[in-house]
Amino acid sequence: MAPLRFSANLSWLFSELPGLPARLRAAGSSGFEAAEVAWPYAEPPGALARVAREAGLRLVLINTPPGDQEKGEMGLGAVPGRQAAFREGLEQAVRYAKALGCPRIHLMAGRVPQGADRAAVRGEMETVFLENLRHAAGVLAQENLVGLLEPINTRVTDPQYFLDTPQQAAAILQKVGRPNLQLQMDIFHWQIMDGNLTGNIRKFLPIVGHVQVAQVPGRGEPSSPGELNFPYLFQLLEDEGYQGFVGCEYRPQGDTVEGLSWLRSYWDRQGHPQAGQ
Repeated sequence: MAPLRFSANLSWLFSELPGLPARLRAAGSSGFEAAEVAWPYAEPPGALARVAREAGLRLVLINTPPGDQEKGEMGLGAVPGRQAAFREGLEQAVRYAKALGCPRIHLMAGRVPQGADRAAVRGEMETVFLENLRHAAGVLAQENLVGLLEPINTRVTDPQYFLDTPQQAAAILQKVGRPNLQLQMDIFHWQIMDGNLTGNIRKFLPIVGHVQVAQVPGRGEPSSPGELNFPYLFQLLEDEGYQGFVGCEYRPQGDTVEGLSWLRSYWDRQGHPQAGQ
């Protein structure tokens, strides 16, 4: 069983540092060999790639642009009338992924439009999402990239988000039927929506391309107080043969580096070369 590989999510970790370059350097100094970031688009891709190389990091995940956040948008993949904007954002994400050597892009589904009834628009939004995903799969395949679908919980985090359960995401992936589209498993969201983590991990792991972790309900470090037993979950992922990255997408309860003691302990048990840092 290979040990898990962890990625620093720089949209959440090292937030005390201004700017993505400083966070990349901090992640490298803390022992990470991989990093991910939701939206790297405020920085030139070439400059980010250079800093990542200097820090000994590879970028493993970025998101498509969120759209117009001032108007409440959080992704465009399933939003009716925004197909052209989704495709423009996809092209931008692909440019960054190529420059950064990043193999995966989270294709954000987006929110149910304000004032709309979820049940009433579900069919139309799924049709739009399927159309956009088929287009995205073709674009990504040309560059040997993988697209990911992430369910986000609608109970706590984002009540309007369209894609909210692994079952819904897996059904959409099956309808699209493209091998370079996979599932992104954020254990925080999955626990809140459905629980049954052992069963769901075993069921869906064959189509999972990326994992993210945070404690429930506080969304802190895996070692922070909460209802999830992360030593068990990490062992389960190992036992099931998961080969991808585990993104640390959590809100540090204090200093980011001090809060990485859980990861240093894991690395120490695995004989990781950075365990002592």
